[in-house]
Amino acid sequence: MLPVLFPPLQYQTLRQALPKDQMMDENCWSDKEYCRATKNWYCLSKTEAESEAWEYAKTSGLDVVTICPSLILGPILHSAVNASSKVLIKLLKEGYESLENKLRHLVDVRDVAEALLLVYEKPEAEGRYICTAYAIRTKDLEEKLRNLYPNYSYPKSFTEEEAGIKLSSEKLQRLGWSYRPLEETLVDSVESYQKTGILD
Repeated sequence: MLPVLFPPLQYQTLRQALPKDQMMDENCWSDKEYCRATKNWYCLSKTEAESEAWEYAKTSGLDVVTICPSLILGPILHSAVNASSKVLIKLLKEGYESLENKLRHLVDVRDVAEALLLVYEKPEAEGRYICTAYAIRTKDLEEKLRNLYPNYSYPKSFTEEEAGIKLSSEKLQRLGWSYRPLEETLVDSVESYQKTGILD
């Protein structure tokens, strides 16, 4: 079996419009033409790559399983900042006048690694798996961070945004996956940023 990691879909790039309050599941795919039209090259490249992996699996007989994680946080291994970590770092140090109160789906990098191991080791693993642990609004995330680390430069206000999508890792959890507390992820993330000097 070949477990492969791909990032999740974004609501704005879905091929089909989801009815309000419907859970987005593993049957949902990003619309490649919409990604091209909006120049969302990151989502397009990941969607193309996963599509190609599945096409190759059909013709070669290769047993492919994909993990589609949401925004990945947690301790970083080096001082180079990835796109996911930037979301948290900007929240801590940019001091925005106003920021959108988006719904964010988060998962710890260590829990993503556990998911990859799990699907590799479980013979019954098949298809795609959404890998996310928490859904939290930006304002609520900021409040958690402010309680833990009050001395950073947080946004001054928030503007409300649409409800956002519902995303579930139920299929992955049925396979035996679990995840760590959000506070642990936040503390370990911030402390790793501090150690590497990213927040200076």
